Amino acid sequence: MEKVKNIVIGFGKGGKTLAKTLASKGEEVLVIERSAQMYGGTCINIGCLPSKRLIIEAEKKTAFDQAVVGKNEMTAFLRDKNYHMLADEPTVRVLDGTAKFKSDHVVTVTTPAGETLDFEGERIFINTGAEPVILPIPGLADSKYLLDSTGAMDQSDLPKELVIIGAGYIGLEFASMFANYGAKVTVLDASDKFIPREDDDISQMVFDDLSALGIDFKLGVKIKKVYDLEDKVEIVYEKDGEHTVTADKVLAATGRKPRTSDLGLENTAIKLDDRGAVVVDDQLHTSVPGVWALGDVKGGLQFTYISLDDFRIVKDELFGAGKRRISDRKNVPYSVFIEPPLSKVGLNEKEAKAAGVEYKLFKLPVAAIPKARVLKDTRGLFKVLVDPETDLILGATIYAKESHELINLLSLALNAKLPYTMLRDQIYTHPTMSEALNDVLK
Repeated sequence: MEKVKNIVIGFGKGGKTLAKTLASKGEEVLVIERSAQMYGGTCINIGCLPSKRLIIEAEKKTAFDQAVVGKNEMTAFLRDKNYHMLADEPTVRVLDGTAKFKSDHVVTVTTPAGETLDFEGERIFINTGAEPVILPIPGLADSKYLLDSTGAMDQSDLPKELVIIGAGYIGLEFASMFANYGAKVTVLDASDKFIPREDDDISQMVFDDLSALGIDFKLGVKIKKVYDLEDKVEIVYEKDGEHTVTADKVLAATGRKPRTSDLGLENTAIKLDDRGAVVVDDQLHTSVPGVWALGDVKGGLQFTYISLDDFRIVKDELFGAGKRRISDRKNVPYSVFIEPPLSKVGLNEKEAKAAGVEYKLFKLPVAAIPKARVLKDTRGLFKVLVDPETDLILGATIYAKESHELINLLSLALNAKLPYTMLRDQIYTHPTMSEALNDVLK
């Protein structure tokens, strides 16, 4: 058995960045990755970057097959770059294989050739990410036409008809993208409320715009079964009677769960919660001293920028003041890359009312913004909530072109506790979407 100073299980955002930092300090690092197609992690290979590339190509009306070629070239480049970022470090060893805990600090790695190697790590960092959830719908898991979020981006041919199970944010991104490529998209969801965490006016706008794109939403349905026909898949669902819909493919977009089931954690004292996530404290320590968990595997928000911030917490503990905490993250922005994008940070009206928080609302339709006319897309709405006593920003929702860039400005102001008047009176370049804040916040 070989002893190693640091073991990183998983080549994701937090793990790879930490491994690079440890190497820069001259420390020995073993990075274990189960798939050579996942160097760099979910985001660059099967997540945010390739999906956003396909979304952008769809907006440009690029042919689907050409868009897929371009996406594959990009991910191959980034994967190779990430591999060499670590493998070229003299103190880093990248090992292909599946890691399984043998005990609290001993990991067995099974290589693609079937060889088993044991390593004892002084420090171990679990960064194995998450995997798609496939609901226990009869026939779904066995269907040869089934896609998950990974498979949806590996299609070389555009499905002419696509059924998406799940009207959550991932499902909506895929629905918008495939509809823009020309597919006939049907979305089935058990809830009769459309994106219920958003304000009702925002939800209605998004629903209307996606419906106008040709997406057929079937909400409040119960899916009974899925079965394969000769060259199609048929989905049977109930709502005021039994109905069927057929398609070339069925995409399960019903969430992702922490990838812990095959880690051998039953051989350790590392605790899991009822969702299978690794339980961590405010500094990402697991229940075993010297073992940390970063990124999606610990549950919570599944964003690559959360994984990066997890790295910052660990780095601060190992090489800094040790003051950073998960609990410091109070207002995390997010964007849904539909067309136009939907972005949010802090409270919306629905949440403020539920919490009994007093607020002053600033609201402006995108049609009033000159840059929206330049972009030839006037759909959407700006909403900003402000504390009427302190003038501090409580939250913002932006459904508009370039909202995914603009939300970061609102997030910075919120977290820095800047009065809304600073954004209102700021001098912005012209023409931009950000200058709309001059008018929104009047």
